[in-house]
Amino acid sequence: MANCALFLWSVTNLQNLPLMKHRLYLIMVCFANLFLSVAQDMVQSGPMVGYSTMREVLLWVQTTESAEVYFEYFDLERPDEHFKTDSTVTKAQDGFVARLVANEILPGKTYGYAVYVNGEKVQRDYPMEFQAQTLWQWRTDPPEVNFAIGSCNYVNETRFDRPGKPYGSEHEIFESIHGKRPDFMLWLGDNTYLREVDWNSRTGFLHRYTHTRSLPELQPLLASTHHYAIWDDHDYGPNNADSSFWLKETASEMFKLFWANPNFDVIDQGGITGFFQWADLDFFLLDNRYYRTSNDNFTTERQLLGKAQIDWLINALSSSSAPFKFVAIGGQVLSTEADYENYATFPEERRYLLDKIRESKVEGVIFLDGDRHHTVLSRMQESEDVYPIYDLTCSSLTAGANNNKELPNTNKLEETLVGQHNFGVLNVSGPRTSRVLKITIFDKDGAELWSKDIKAQDLKYPM
Repeated sequence: MANCALFLWSVTNLQNLPLMKHRLYLIMVCFANLFLSVAQDMVQSGPMVGYSTMREVLLWVQTTESAEVYFEYFDLERPDEHFKTDSTVTKAQDGFVARLVANEILPGKTYGYAVYVNGEKVQRDYPMEFQAQTLWQWRTDPPEVNFAIGSCNYVNETRFDRPGKPYGSEHEIFESIHGKRPDFMLWLGDNTYLREVDWNSRTGFLHRYTHTRSLPELQPLLASTHHYAIWDDHDYGPNNADSSFWLKETASEMFKLFWANPNFDVIDQGGITGFFQWADLDFFLLDNRYYRTSNDNFTTERQLLGKAQIDWLINALSSSSAPFKFVAIGGQVLSTEADYENYATFPEERRYLLDKIRESKVEGVIFLDGDRHHTVLSRMQESEDVYPIYDLTCSSLTAGANNNKELPNTNKLEETLVGQHNFGVLNVSGPRTSRVLKITIFDKDGAELWSKDIKAQDLKYPM
């Protein structure tokens, strides 16, 4: 404001200026820039690109105060034809979050977009694009798919953090993920870290989610990569939180407010269980917190997922024809170490789940999870009569890494153990009948640490 005022004073007081209309033009430009600056300042975080289908995409943004928000978008091949979402007024009780659907899109198209706050366009110095999924069925082989994965994102806030060395670091990793240009990112839990001051109030939840989402290094990735997520204990409640958590309904509300999955709670039990498709791939998003028995309670029948969620999963897996069926869950599934919060600490339920997968003859199952602050690929094959099931643990993005410390896990592939900040990119390519998954793990700078190919054909039962 002060700079603009000084500029106006100079224009109106200097001698030998151009004609009055030129002065007026400069004044108008100044005020236009002022209003534009106000619009930029009113965006707290985002915009973020959420789920994508062939006919609609969810767009998300958070403002600093109540404001009218809408998005304009256009096909990059037809930039003169613009479309507009509905408008909404952001509200304090919802963290000033806007969630709006772009529903005038066509399959396979890439769109540029802009967000408008109180009628003013918000400018960004990085690409703002989204894509509609491709209509390939009955026409071509499925498209190549690239998606990023990661978990455990800690953003420091000194006044509320533990004294001593900051727990979060190397946030430039999000710039490295953005540089890989994935179609979407699947966040595998602990996407933010609630602190002691946060998890006892709705106000605390709103603050923590807002603080994490506002990380500057994260913004370019949010703007042009589609995002899906599950949770784990730190974005659900206190450390190791379970079904007894007193604000679990608030936790569910906050997750649904700040993430942009196409669905939540598909089993209608209160949690965040969900599902989405991308090309010929199916993703099953599980909730390992809302229904969980306390880690220290052995007086009752113990559950991590609960029978209703497992039965839904087995039914959904059985209905799927995807060559790879990715099951996302907050903690490790196949690790043999019955420690920390691995599924091995719930042996009866884990056995029930794995037995049901085998009994139903579901093929192509791959578990994706985080939590452990290291990355490792586990492989389980009970006999030559069944295919190997893989469990890819990918952690940590920015929270403290454990320097390759893992208790004995007889299913782990030793060469895949990574104890530094890292992320994964999964690529699926090839003809419909012979798809290949390539897993690549990168360090914070985007340098490759290891890669492994898995053929869909190898995740089938022997004939």
